[in-house]
Amino acid sequence: MKLFSRLVHPYVVWISIFVLAPMLLIVLYATTTSGNGTLTLQFTADNFIRFFSDELFINVLINSLEIAVITTLICIAIGYPAAYFISKMNAKQGAILILLITLPMLINMLVRTNAWIGILSDNGVINNVLGFFGFEEVKMMYTRFAVILGMVYNFVPFMILQIHASLSKMDKSLVEASNDLGANRMQTFLKITLPLSMPGVISGITLVFLPAVSSFFIPKLLGGGSELLIGNLIETYFITTGDWNFGSAISLIMAIIIMFSMYLTKKVDKGGRD
Repeated sequence: MKLFSRLVHPYVVWISIFVLAPMLLIVLYATTTSGNGTLTLQFTADNFIRFFSDELFINVLINSLEIAVITTLICIAIGYPAAYFISKMNAKQGAILILLITLPMLINMLVRTNAWIGILSDNGVINNVLGFFGFEEVKMMYTRFAVILGMVYNFVPFMILQIHASLSKMDKSLVEASNDLGANRMQTFLKITLPLSMPGVISGITLVFLPAVSSFFIPKLLGGGSELLIGNLIETYFITTGDWNFGSAISLIMAIIIMFSMYLTKKVDKGGRD
């Protein structure tokens, strides 16, 4: 066992260099003032006070959480029926459908998001079709609708795959026993299928909500600045303005929100199992 335990050492080194060290730097930048020397660090909480005292930043944070929650709920509404339908197929048909769902994920997310510009723009596919049938053009680009649509498109496969994994592992004899005891389809679903699939739903929520709340290029490309999210603020202060201290403070706030969200999902999952 001691021999095998040594195999974890390279992983610990890798985590320390590429995960722990950057996080410590973010904490250091977030809690210090700009222009610090190596030996003359000046610690401060001004970066956090600046964020929570400005209504603009609070609104961006609320907007990010709202869009992430809406995206997650839509992904559940689409993903659960799709996963349930696939789980009822035979092995070959199910494998083909899972392949069709995962194939788009092999293409870079940035490329897939750019493709929606050609679909949703004023001269895009949808408006050309509407114009052909005599309807007026619909403004879709640079709206909340476009941002949510782009997020749902990119993240719904994660929801489907997680729920499908739970449904596939479910003991089918429990459903048969429920039917034998006189339960109808709805009762069987509510009492057996839904509770047993909740771990997949919780995992799907985690995989959708976390990237949605911190996304920056989807709202930038499809929102055009009309839907500013917390990820866009981080990008702006790190890259555009070069204010690493304030950008780090926003990143740390976002990291705390993400960790708190993960804690809540784990508590809900554990409570559901108990």
